[in-house]
Amino acid sequence: MTLTQAIISSCFEFSGRRNKVVLTDLEFPSTVYFYMEQRRQGAQVEILKSEDGLHVSLGKLLEAIDERTLLVPISLVLFRSATIVDAKAIIERAHKVGAHVILDCFQAAGTVPVNVREFGVDFAVGGVLKWLCGGPGVAYLYVRPDLREKLRPKISGWLAHQRPFAFEVGPLDARSDAYRFLNGTPHIPALYACQPGLEIVQQAGVAKIREKSVRQTERLIQGALERGWRINSPRDSRERGGTISIECPHAQEVKNELIARNILVDYRPGAGIRVSPHFYNRDEEIDFTLAQVGEILTTRAYERHLQPA
Repeated sequence: MTLTQAIISSCFEFSGRRNKVVLTDLEFPSTVYFYMEQRRQGAQVEILKSEDGLHVSLGKLLEAIDERTLLVPISLVLFRSATIVDAKAIIERAHKVGAHVILDCFQAAGTVPVNVREFGVDFAVGGVLKWLCGGPGVAYLYVRPDLREKLRPKISGWLAHQRPFAFEVGPLDARSDAYRFLNGTPHIPALYACQPGLEIVQQAGVAKIREKSVRQTERLIQGALERGWRINSPRDSRERGGTISIECPHAQEVKNELIARNILVDYRPGAGIRVSPHFYNRDEEIDFTLAQVGEILTTRAYERHLQPA
């Protein structure tokens, strides 16, 4: 998905007065790495630090977006804590000062309803690996229709040409539609592999998926709190996506033991064990996962995953 950020970035110049990129340290690291490297192209990168490592200060973010800001890459749902960001406020502020917003929907699309037209966002990016059940190797890029013909990506290729199969050698005769932002040959097997997951999500309906997700994440929260574990995701369902980050003792080792028991979760430093129930999960599986965490801690089964000192 970093390539989508690169394609968007290549439409702009960082040599002028408007050369600032504003983002937070809660973005997925790959995004941060990419924009830090754009400093070599003249970009001034301002990274706002989270006070607790989990949430964004909306006020500070809006204040940082000024008349020198060119791009604001921001996640709709933060990957560590599943906090939903106030994208509408960020987009309104950015547009007021002439900046562009790149909305990362990776952690949202498929479990949180997303309407890029209602947001009025300039760009939206993401991948099908997570909630869209599509597997690795496929990313998506949305460009606001009125921007498509105005922008010329420097990262381009034969599929962006008006006549790709004419195999003309020379300057790019760029298409005016979404294909303008393509480049080389896509990963065809991955494109076919992702289709069934997308179809199933569409059939289930994201609104219904969201309703079930809110209920099951609340069940997770209450079960974790009853056991004395810390929750690093918003308690208010209106402010959280589909993941609950649970901080318990030896969280990383507990995660490893859960996976050894075929319970698929993950771990993020500073957040804890990330549990992400989807439309196919039953309530019994939520309860079983919590019970297994408790049993692993009680029996100290996590110790087999401890690194030697």
